[in-house]
Amino acid sequence: MKYGLNIFVTDYAMPATDLAREAEARGFESLWFPEHTHIPCSRATPFPGGGDLPQHYYDTFDPFVTLGACAAVTSTLRLATGIALVIERDPIVLAKEVATLDRISNGRAILGIGGGWNVEEMNNHGTDSKTRWKLLRERVEAMKAIWTQERAEYHGELVDFDPIFSNPKPVQKPHPPVVLGSHGKKGIERVVRYCDGWIPIGVFAKPERDMVHLRAAATAAGRDPESIEVSLFGVAPDAEQLRSSRDAGISRVVFGLPSAPAEKLLPMLDRFAALMKEVG
Repeated sequence: MKYGLNIFVTDYAMPATDLAREAEARGFESLWFPEHTHIPCSRATPFPGGGDLPQHYYDTFDPFVTLGACAAVTSTLRLATGIALVIERDPIVLAKEVATLDRISNGRAILGIGGGWNVEEMNNHGTDSKTRWKLLRERVEAMKAIWTQERAEYHGELVDFDPIFSNPKPVQKPHPPVVLGSHGKKGIERVVRYCDGWIPIGVFAKPERDMVHLRAAATAAGRDPESIEVSLFGVAPDAEQLRSSRDAGISRVVFGLPSAPAEKLLPMLDRFAALMKEVG
């Protein structure tokens, strides 16, 4: 099983490049950065986690710029968005950003994506929350065309463009993995239809049950379930739970880190690294 780390990068957290070096030195496989372009002042949409929205949501860095910096100081660490809000990004520009990150990291990029939850944030980007899942799918399909075709074009209901040239192409073939953060029946169906991997959300996830549902949905769609890599986010740092997740077929677990300075994060990395060695 592979082990990753997820953190909201802020100016009061350990510098991302330092964290990337320390994570790679301890044998972590991947580092995941989330995204919010902004937080609307209205705050009308309730936070899914309940209560007040944590401060780091307001302060998080752009994930692609930050991952590019991390690429420059590491050599093996996978560099991932966890997750990028594709529904708030132009797909032609995003395809270029992901391909560039994959090039400068020599094939270490992972595009973690999601449909978002903050309606006001989506609205500010011109996205209708009611059609965001169709928009997400079409943008992913359009990016795959851009990454794999010399003269790429896409004609959907919400995304439409005639043939274009867009280089560089990614190092990874056919393209960097696209993995969807979601839960429930609809989420699994979306993964099977147009993604390379699935990120079950920790507070909603039940690995043994969820893996059964994923395998059944993939088989029904004529897809090999083994072609879908599953990364469990928000897993507790507990050896028994890690073994249970591994035995259920989870490919990767991702430990969450607080947006905190090095003196708090480095001991956590040491504890997680010890668990990695214990569980294997």
